[in-house]
Amino acid sequence: MIEVANRLQTVEEYYFSKKLREVNLLIANGKPVINLGIGSPDLQPPQKVIDEIMESFKNPSAHKYQSYQGLPELRDAMAKFYKSNFSVNLSPATEILPLMGSKEGIMHISMAYLNEGDEVLIPNPGYPTYQSVTKLVGAKGVLYELDEANNWMPDFEALEKQDLSKVKLMWVNYPHMPTGANPTETLFEDLVAFGKRNNILIVNDNPYSFILNNSPKSILSVEGAKEVCLELNSLSKTFNMAGWRVGMVVGDSTHISNILKVKSNMDSGMFYGIQKGAIEALKCSNMWFATLNNVYQERRQLVWKLADALNCTYDKNASGLFVWAKLPAYLKSEEFIDLVLKENHIFITPGTIFGTKGEGYIRFSLCAPTEVLEEAIERVS
Repeated sequence: MIEVANRLQTVEEYYFSKKLREVNLLIANGKPVINLGIGSPDLQPPQKVIDEIMESFKNPSAHKYQSYQGLPELRDAMAKFYKSNFSVNLSPATEILPLMGSKEGIMHISMAYLNEGDEVLIPNPGYPTYQSVTKLVGAKGVLYELDEANNWMPDFEALEKQDLSKVKLMWVNYPHMPTGANPTETLFEDLVAFGKRNNILIVNDNPYSFILNNSPKSILSVEGAKEVCLELNSLSKTFNMAGWRVGMVVGDSTHISNILKVKSNMDSGMFYGIQKGAIEALKCSNMWFATLNNVYQERRQLVWKLADALNCTYDKNASGLFVWAKLPAYLKSEEFIDLVLKENHIFITPGTIFGTKGEGYIRFSLCAPTEVLEEAIERVS
């Protein structure tokens, strides 16, 4: 047998990759499983986006290799989107790099900045990919704990007491996934100051700003943020385009140039038609967000009822595509979701996949029609 690389000993297969095989096996055996675990939008993108990708096939250059930096008009649309929605000025030529989904940006940034032995501050609970990518590049993840009592915000006093001499990068994610916590008025200012004091690159992963949230924010809106900050963003949740794989990393031109060195050696550009569709999505008016959120608001009301039926508590001020719910004190997350899957044929995500601080919590997705959510409520009532 040819042995695998040592780096594979540090990570496991992604939780949802494994768990969905179990769910799909149940479905194949005739079990009517309701999947409330995955944040994969079930709604359609704007019609003009679909029309544009269909029209793009007529372009004689549509099927050729595309620029590693994306179409100039795509970067221009991204710049205008940031200006109109976040009041952030970005140069389309040098401060924006389109990505095939923001998830790949986590790897690109890590490969561009981390050496073996470098340390990375990772939120607990937080998106599991931050930890796995850190391990894959040979760096060391240092967890910083987020707590419900502090509204899932970093404890800067505790962080400053740590030895930060080897820390090179810090992952943050607001609005926060999985909890839905929104940043305070001063959080991004505090993060920028923290990054400058300790020479740490702060990366805000920001794909949930427009889902059930009335005040979208970007860390780059803070004066001087570009010196020590990058931001990832995505069209997946905002425009129901998860399968299209369109994201972006934005920030200082030097950082973007460094990330491009990695990206240009890993793909050969984004499909022309997808870029053209993305341009149309980014031009959507506020009416799009209002209509989308009306749907999610109705669904969230039903998920709250489902959580009530399961004796869970939750924060009604949270944002995003999920409901983060606290179990009764005596229950464990994974045991609970396995029981609900077995007895009620409902798949819910256990909080523990996001870190040890997720124990005692579960996460519901809003990516299911109201009739499906009503059926789930009936099953547990």
